[in-house]
Amino acid sequence: MPMNTGFTARYRVPRGKDGSGRVHASPRRRLPTVVIGAGPYGLATAAWLSAAGTERRVFGEPMECWSANMPDGMFLKSVPAASSVSAPEAGYRLEDFRTARGRGPVGDRYPVPVEEMIAYGRWFQERRVPELERRRVRSVGRTDGLFGVTLDSGEEFLAGRVVMATGLVPFAHEPPELTGLLPAELVSHTSRHHDLGRFSGQRIAVLGAGQSALESAALLHEAGAFPTVIARARSVAFGSPPDTDRPSDRPRPVRVLKPGSPLGPGWSLLACARGGGVIRHLPQDVRLRMLRGVLGPSGGWWLRERVEDRVPVLCGRRVRSAMAEDGGVCLEIEAVGDGRRTETLRADHLLLATGYQVDVDRLTLLTPELRREVETFHGAPRLSSGFESSVPGLFFTGLAAAPTFGPVLRFVAGTGFAARRLAGAVAAGSRERP
Repeated sequence: MPMNTGFTARYRVPRGKDGSGRVHASPRRRLPTVVIGAGPYGLATAAWLSAAGTERRVFGEPMECWSANMPDGMFLKSVPAASSVSAPEAGYRLEDFRTARGRGPVGDRYPVPVEEMIAYGRWFQERRVPELERRRVRSVGRTDGLFGVTLDSGEEFLAGRVVMATGLVPFAHEPPELTGLLPAELVSHTSRHHDLGRFSGQRIAVLGAGQSALESAALLHEAGAFPTVIARARSVAFGSPPDTDRPSDRPRPVRVLKPGSPLGPGWSLLACARGGGVIRHLPQDVRLRMLRGVLGPSGGWWLRERVEDRVPVLCGRRVRSAMAEDGGVCLEIEAVGDGRRTETLRADHLLLATGYQVDVDRLTLLTPELRREVETFHGAPRLSSGFESSVPGLFFTGLAAAPTFGPVLRFVAGTGFAARRLAGAVAAGSRERP
């Protein structure tokens, strides 16, 4: 049943035509739509809601996840042309930001530094989402079909709709077989570290085989630490450098065989980049396999020379057990598929580069009662074509929507597809079952 938090007792709620206290569609439309999060997906959503004339309030620190939870010295895996936050008007792309800062144009062979992306996102916010309120939302609950929102300042108000654009960090994944085996000071997820220089001089075991693991290992090595990568995969993979700075510069036969897309060259990647609406209709297990398999674990092409012959990589291994020993970590490692082949690795810290797994229960700013109302599959919310959950008026975007719409929602390139659809659904006020 919808939760009544007492908001309706403290705030005047517009009455229906019958004079009752029941909340009809019109009051919902007059109340603000709240966007929680000010990363690329939150900012793009706010910009498109603004263009649609939707009353809104937007909360968060601009690009906070990027500035607080991604390491100094990181580069984006996406090429510059696929790294722009979507806006309904021209003039807000990454290249527009670079022009405004007096920098020249760049192509696909330019890895975008995270510091540049953060500055670009803040520039976008100042110009396109000036209404952003740099305050935190403490909780969101349901009350008489609406949403009661409480800020960390103590302010409480009603909202007609809520958009969750809270990014990656709430979904940081720790392998269940390692949970609770080590004290908190000896194990951490990569999302907890802005400065890997703190590990200088230490032995660090890095668990994972993807971009996060390989780039963290490179940054640790360059900061004077001694990383060792532990990967289940039989070998680690790196992307290939782009042949040209722009896809249009490639020979026509190559473009036909492997057309360009925001996710990279190839028909399958083009389908994922443009086919989110179709992907939503696939069986959920197929979608989840796509999410894991398309653009699976690999490092950017520019990482190869920073890792190979510099960082030890133990491939085809898994951590069987972990324990604290002499102020550090003792890991028992076994060969994948052959538990009889084991070895011991000692380190000062275990760094988990084990990715992110969507789980609505991790979004603790939603009250427990509200979280229980959200229909899920494998922890992810079931969403309509307009990104609305089973709770009328509650929307999810960004990574939380990737299990529904596919891997493009893992990248900034997906902000256009998501923000247009979501803002259109809010403006239309339509209701469609997920």
